[in-house]
Amino acid sequence: MAAIFTTITISVLVGVLALALGFILNGVMQRNKDESKRSEVEEQTRQLAQNAEQDAERLIKDAKLEAKDLLFQAKSDIQRREKEIRSEFQATEKKLLQREEGLDRKYANLEKREEESRRREKMLIQKEEGIASKEAACDQAVREHRQALERVAGMTVEEAKRQLLSEIESEARLDAALVSKRILDESRENADKEALEMVTRSIQRITRDYVNEATISVVPLASDGMKGRIIGREGRNIRALEAATGVDLIIDETPEAVIVSGFDPLRREIAKIALERLMQDGRIHPTRIEEVVEKVKGDLDKLMREEAEKVIFEVGLSDFHPEIVKLLGRLKYRTSYGQNNLYHAREAAYICGIMASELGLDVKLAKRGALLHDIGKVVSHEEEGTHAMLGAEMAKKYGESEKIVNAIAAHHEQVEPICPESVLVAAAEALSAARPGARRETLEAYVKRLEKLESLATGFNGVDKAYAIQAGREIRVVVRQGELNDTEAFTLSRELAKKIEQEMTYPGQIKITVIRENRFIEFAK
Repeated sequence: MAAIFTTITISVLVGVLALALGFILNGVMQRNKDESKRSEVEEQTRQLAQNAEQDAERLIKDAKLEAKDLLFQAKSDIQRREKEIRSEFQATEKKLLQREEGLDRKYANLEKREEESRRREKMLIQKEEGIASKEAACDQAVREHRQALERVAGMTVEEAKRQLLSEIESEARLDAALVSKRILDESRENADKEALEMVTRSIQRITRDYVNEATISVVPLASDGMKGRIIGREGRNIRALEAATGVDLIIDETPEAVIVSGFDPLRREIAKIALERLMQDGRIHPTRIEEVVEKVKGDLDKLMREEAEKVIFEVGLSDFHPEIVKLLGRLKYRTSYGQNNLYHAREAAYICGIMASELGLDVKLAKRGALLHDIGKVVSHEEEGTHAMLGAEMAKKYGESEKIVNAIAAHHEQVEPICPESVLVAAAEALSAARPGARRETLEAYVKRLEKLESLATGFNGVDKAYAIQAGREIRVVVRQGELNDTEAFTLSRELAKKIEQEMTYPGQIKITVIRENRFIEFAK
């Protein structure tokens, strides 16, 4: 309809414009009094009006056609929407029918269950009636039996009860005394046993590899010709390297190798890395040697700080003063009886944290004290005093808490501990240092102990092989299946345990595992 209205408006405007143009032209013609031109203008005006009318009619026809198309399209859309609504209604109706059928089935099942429940209830009532009748008969039999006993015993039920209760009471008092004594003895034994197990579990959960550092390091060479370049003219290169690092270089007949000798592992490491870099660079002369040694010292300082930060992250701690981190990193190249001090501190922190967790104490405090307990060893050769007291002073200087300072000072019992965590730090330090194989002075005895442990096991009849594992905390014994049965294998484990207890000295406890198996082998051809 809007299109039709627009078309009519356009046609009217065209007509009005044509009329206005005619009037204007007539006025001009009258003023000029040119009759010939007036007739021509009138003819043009009529022509324009006729054209305008034709245009208006054409526009009206187009508008009508467009209106019909719109009307047809609207009817089509309405019909399509009706079909969609009808299909949706049918689908919904179908779903409702399905739900109704499901509800009918459920109702039928409920009726069946209700009928079954009623039937079972009737059966239970009948059983209860039967049980009640049987109970009545039993009560009657008990009364008759009791009367017969009273006639035979010559005493009433009350008198028999009193006598029985008196006897039971005296026996119960004796049993209670025995039980209380047994419980007291077991509690004392269990306390020691649980403490021992806690320490043992703490050690067993921490197994770290230690590098048994000696007083020498070996630097491999690409060829023996490099030895002459390292020595230099009249030995100036080797003298410069020894003066810069404070170690001895041993160049002998050992093929393709130079030996770095020195008691300080940090100096040996500096000399080793500097020599490797000089050989890789190719420029070996006194000035270059001094430059490389200084650069290696700076790199090792950075490496030690990074190693200390890594250990701090591994044990789950944070917020250390930078100087504390630096001191902790310098422990990487210090050893005690061949045991690396940094890794010893890390192991002690793990053990201390586990024991603190078992006892419900402050785990982070215990770990922090154990990790820092040996930082005094960094300056113990430079200042007077024990490493425990020097470490406590440095910890206090760099803002550590009073408990941490006490844990460091008390780990060798030079001062009294002020908290349980200090006691745990001392225990963890001792456990880590005393762990079999941790320190070189006990390595030989440790190996001999393991060999003796295996020899004790193989000395029994029927034993095929024996292996000491878990640093001597367990021995696995493999017996020959044809010679021993299961009972004899069990007896072997008991006898071996007794023999180990009698003939050996060892920390903690040793687990004995006897393995007896059947093995059948066949080949498919």
